[in-house]
Amino acid sequence: MVESPAKAKTIGKFLGKGYTVVASNGHVRDLPKSQLGVDIEHDFEPKYITLRGRGEVLDRIRREAKTAKKIYLATDPDREGEAISWHLSNVLGLDDSGDYRIVFNEITPNAIKNAIKAPRKIDMALVDAQQARRILDRLVGYKISPLLWAKVRKGLSAGRVQSVATRILCDRENEIRNFVSEEYWVLLATLLGEKLKKGFDAKFYQKNGRKIAVSCEEEANAIESALKNCSYRAIEVKKAEKSRHAPAPFTTSNLQQEAARKLGFTTKRTMLIAQQLYEGVEIKGQGAVGLVTYIRTDSVRVSKEAQQAALDIIRERYGAAYAPKTPNVYKGRKNAQDAHEAIRPTYPERTPDSVKASLTPDQFKLYRLIYNRFFASQMTPAQYETITVTLAAEKPGLTDQYTFRAAGSRLLFDGYSAVYTESRDDGGEEKETKLPAIDEGDVFACTNFAKEQHFTQPPLRYTEASLVRELEEKGIGRPSTFSPTITTIIERGYVKREKRVLYPTELGEIVTNLMKENFAEIVDVKFTAEMEEKLDSIEDGKSSSTQVLKEFYTPFEQLLEKAEQNIEKVSLADEVSDVPCEKCGAMMVYKYSRYGRFLACPNFPNCRNTKPIVEPVDVPCPKCGAKLLKRHSRKSNKPFYGCERYPECDFVCWDAPTKEKCPKCGGMMVAKKSRGGTELRCLDCSYTLRQEKEPTPGAGSETKE
Repeated sequence: MVESPAKAKTIGKFLGKGYTVVASNGHVRDLPKSQLGVDIEHDFEPKYITLRGRGEVLDRIRREAKTAKKIYLATDPDREGEAISWHLSNVLGLDDSGDYRIVFNEITPNAIKNAIKAPRKIDMALVDAQQARRILDRLVGYKISPLLWAKVRKGLSAGRVQSVATRILCDRENEIRNFVSEEYWVLLATLLGEKLKKGFDAKFYQKNGRKIAVSCEEEANAIESALKNCSYRAIEVKKAEKSRHAPAPFTTSNLQQEAARKLGFTTKRTMLIAQQLYEGVEIKGQGAVGLVTYIRTDSVRVSKEAQQAALDIIRERYGAAYAPKTPNVYKGRKNAQDAHEAIRPTYPERTPDSVKASLTPDQFKLYRLIYNRFFASQMTPAQYETITVTLAAEKPGLTDQYTFRAAGSRLLFDGYSAVYTESRDDGGEEKETKLPAIDEGDVFACTNFAKEQHFTQPPLRYTEASLVRELEEKGIGRPSTFSPTITTIIERGYVKREKRVLYPTELGEIVTNLMKENFAEIVDVKFTAEMEEKLDSIEDGKSSSTQVLKEFYTPFEQLLEKAEQNIEKVSLADEVSDVPCEKCGAMMVYKYSRYGRFLACPNFPNCRNTKPIVEPVDVPCPKCGAKLLKRHSRKSNKPFYGCERYPECDFVCWDAPTKEKCPKCGGMMVAKKSRGGTELRCLDCSYTLRQEKEPTPGAGSETKE
């Protein structure tokens, strides 16, 4: 038993006819949505119910289990996976002392077969840690959220991790607002010597042996005047060789960061594609193949077998100089759980180009990123020569000593950088700066003296990449929580994303201030990090889940009582739309419900007109030729596409319509999401085209059969 159908298909291919592999489609039981589901009076006992839509899945699993000689619970190798296995064992009535649980870090034939040879009991410490986290999050969410509904507006939520993430963004926004910019000047002398064809720039460094900051134009002018007609002598030339070591292979968080910087992927998109690569992708002529190891990890450890395979390939492809004499070993973060290997290709010999034809463009980009990072991590360092030149200004009568500096570097051996270069938060990559050959005593003339005015800049706003790094460094959440946390705060309207930059909204700041005033510990970074450590201690068997929950809930309950009395109603102005109310003529405003945004008349209760938010799609209705509109389901907020003439015309479809016509019958083609990406499918005859790039609704497309 595994979680996903894709994983079931991949593993089933390895095991053959003697085995049946079934998928639970994730969790089968959870706390009920309609109530707290936690018995606080009886040691926080959770009340689990079968998730909606899982009844048929469980019936099928029970039928298969009745005829099986042996059952293996092969869910993901983490807390969540252990909890799913525990729920499945309870549903099937398995003996608690039985050896049913198997784990593997990669979906390969050897890994699966070795796991089956070593089944174990379900690790209840892992299950207890997951349950404690789930209960803790439920207590915070279900106890604070009703207060937000009553005091701010309906549809809001609070969360143990999401509220802290929002606070980090709000605090940064306050830093930017309160930042006082300071003026400073950079002085550059362009120098040219007799043996040089091209000049180089040297930056003002010291006056009379003391480094000074030039803070105004008057100071800059005074220095320029003093240095007029000066020559510049190299009084010190320092050369050194520097090694730059390869970055470690990917963990979950730095995969999310690099995919954001290099590929422009959101954390949600990165994890979705990474999951596909882990569970298995259909490779032409080979069937479903898991291309990468488990993608939720905080470890930089790599198996000896994978290291040796990588080193053999490096020697063959690049030469012996690129393979270190002893394998590179990386030190993980202080609080890393180190339960699994780093993220790496399962088959080092399977290059990105060799599987490109079988992957979607996004899958190929992410696989190439993982592949190159892993191989770079196993290669020798890059070697640089650095040079720092100190120059003194000279002329008759100059009483003060002015020194300038020029620095450069030169690549001597590319090492790992032949394969991979890390990106920075600004999206760029480090470049080498070259200086001409300079010896001590060389004299240069100044061909240009530039004075550049600058102002200190406020700290940068967070991107998804830098927020993930901040959450990890502060110990907020764990690898599996970063992506859903960011997704949640954006969907709730607390944060907006514009050109990859995250901004807190007015709503986000109001809710954060309210939380800081009334639930200071819940949004305190240090407190949240310490709570993560306590949850880890449950997994390690050092703490009891009941004790951790009691220690949290007793003071939390007191905060709740005070907050109910102290929080005053917050007046939050509605965002006005450009849509007039057809009943009274007022401009409608955006409102929020648990299912998302909708339009409502501001003259409520005198006018009760509401309407869903719709987006026109540049595709005619195939039934009547009118416009199609993108709408959202009231119950699930799921997008669908319908005719603007509804109810006169009842055309509706769940997949995005395109302008592409079916080459077989001429019918409308829709962009349908599939495990491998997106495909075009005819609504009338189901003819299918493979999609080369994902279209926007109504756009044309580039397709192949």
